[in-house]
Amino acid sequence: MTLILTNDDGIDAPGIRALWQAVEGRGVMVAPLRHHSGCSHQVTNDRPIHVQKRSDRAYAVDGTPGDCTRIALSHLHPDTAYVLSGINAGGNLGADVYVSGTVAAVREAALHRVPGMAISHYIKRGMAIDWNLAARLAARVIDKLLHQPLEPGSFWNVNLPHLTPGSPEPEIVFCLLCSQPLPVQYRVEGEHLYYIGEYSQRARDPNADVDVCFSGNIAVTLLRL
Repeated sequence: MTLILTNDDGIDAPGIRALWQAVEGRGVMVAPLRHHSGCSHQVTNDRPIHVQKRSDRAYAVDGTPGDCTRIALSHLHPDTAYVLSGINAGGNLGADVYVSGTVAAVREAALHRVPGMAISHYIKRGMAIDWNLAARLAARVIDKLLHQPLEPGSFWNVNLPHLTPGSPEPEIVFCLLCSQPLPVQYRVEGEHLYYIGEYSQRARDPNADVDVCFSGNIAVTLLRL
């Protein structure tokens, strides 16, 4: 099958290299030229989109993650069987899925009735991501989910935990999307408000994806259009 690999951190980000490692180089990268984190499902209709062919298996698109999926499916690889987006540097849990470019890339695939999986990595403050470990964990999940049937218009959202050395091997836990809002705290200075909400202190629904991932396991959520 033809796998399309994309992300919202940019084609040169370490996360998409880890994703490439996880699928053992079996995909074709069609990823943004630049960083587009938090762009949600934005697409480009008001200007030309430059597509740079770096190799037969890597294309840098001067557009959003949604653009990348559109171009991959309509122009570069109409035979695409699956879209993988990630590995995002930062969680896409609960309310995050509505602002995430990583998730939007797979949602766009679902709109075209192509199955997909978004993979993100929660970051604990002050800790660096071990991308080799992330690739290994992602490979476990991909191997489990890739051949599971998906109803048209559905896709997987996966979040890897940030493990400390010596942590037990995380379990893959199928769970619901957390329905709680992100922290909404601001510091006020005159007419300006500065966001100071702490991601790690967000509210959690018990046993939903935020709770599962923050507890050290791999959260897998089935999302539908």
